[in-house]
Amino acid sequence: MPQARFPLSISAILLDLDGTLLHSAPELAEAANRMLRDMGRPAVSQELLMSYIGNGISWLVKRALTGDMHAEPEAALYQQALPVFEKHYTELLLHSKPFDGVIAGLETMKAAGFRLGCITNKAARYTEPLLKGLGLTQYFEIVLSGDSLPEMKPHPMPLLHAAKFFGVPAVQMLMIGDSLNDTVAARAAGCPIFCVPYGYNHGKPVDGLDLDAVIANLPAALKLIKRA
Repeated sequence: MPQARFPLSISAILLDLDGTLLHSAPELAEAANRMLRDMGRPAVSQELLMSYIGNGISWLVKRALTGDMHAEPEAALYQQALPVFEKHYTELLLHSKPFDGVIAGLETMKAAGFRLGCITNKAARYTEPLLKGLGLTQYFEIVLSGDSLPEMKPHPMPLLHAAKFFGVPAVQMLMIGDSLNDTVAARAAGCPIFCVPYGYNHGKPVDGLDLDAVIANLPAALKLIKRA
């Protein structure tokens, strides 16, 4: 994509969930450590577990078991661990909170006439009750979870599906996320991409990613876009 010229002409905005809208790392890390405790394994630091967030629950559980970004645990161990994690995470789910500026940003975007969608790699069985329980469902016309389609981010399929749903060209659809997954998906789909710096980009700063802008919070995005 050529260098962005601001303000960008935008019709719809897609927002990532974990690390962008919600500070869910404490609950994910606590669920992982409760899982490890129940299985007689040592706890892992929240900082390390945060670096594993973004590719879905399966990835997080595997990384917690191995302590390695690339190693695979024994299949039987993983099959034993997954339901234990799911039990604990379900109990902790609604303890997550929106980051500062999220509600104000969503309200302003909606009031300005932008159509909104949520695109996450979190499974639908967590995404839907989480958005509903925190009062965020009302903002989104479409919500795509990690298991809603055959592919999830960093594949562009969820973004292209959303563009078709909104009936807008991808270039008029802004993705706002916090990680490499979001930037790769956006570029592959042909969407502009902004990132927030406070999220879970595998422990790395977002300013080194291929993106159009780093925004301090959601309201800051409004200064860089206009209605298409």
